[in-house]
Amino acid sequence: MAKRGKRYVESAKLVDSEKRYGLKEAVVLLKSFKSAKFDESVEVSMKLGIDPKQSDQLIRGSISLPKGIGKSLKVVVFASGEKAEIAKKAGADEVGAEELVKKVEGGWTDFDVAVATSDMMRLVGKLGRVLGPQGKMPSPKSGTVTDDVETAVREFKAGKIEYRTDAGGNVHALVGRVSFSPVDLEENINTFVKHITNSRPASAKGVFVENISISSTMSPGITLQV
Repeated sequence: MAKRGKRYVESAKLVDSEKRYGLKEAVVLLKSFKSAKFDESVEVSMKLGIDPKQSDQLIRGSISLPKGIGKSLKVVVFASGEKAEIAKKAGADEVGAEELVKKVEGGWTDFDVAVATSDMMRLVGKLGRVLGPQGKMPSPKSGTVTDDVETAVREFKAGKIEYRTDAGGNVHALVGRVSFSPVDLEENINTFVKHITNSRPASAKGVFVENISISSTMSPGITLQV
């Protein structure tokens, strides 16, 4: 078991591990923890009652949170011709076709989101082994395979987030910063939780949302009422 830092240990003493907190109380508690020397990210984690081995039960998508996430994402776009020029004007950090595919194929993944036009997927498809494990592979379900590159770039640069279930049936998302007001954090968390709850696969059986917790970069998790 990894050794925890003094700040984490002190914060953990404030959390009742047997209790499921209301969202408002949980956010107040999270913001009461001794802060780090930087503006920590706040993340929500949801344990879902799905079978991650069944492809029709996996959940993947993207969502724009009402209060943003407190950072501008680095977005690259696989496009050529007119679509490439549109992506550049929209604010993409890097745009390219074959040359960008080769760069990523060589191991470069210094970006948060990859967007691709539909005609580029014949080239981008081979990047699955590089981008797949990092959750950065363009996909129609997450809105990152699209010919409307202008909208995609602007939305992701503004803080639109992608999400996907992991091998354990969990889904995680960045929902803001510790510096956000309690009201803004609550609104972002509520929006994401409701979105996932409404994304229940038809084949999922039993309880869908089994557990929800929130935490900051350096803090212990706080379990929420489901």
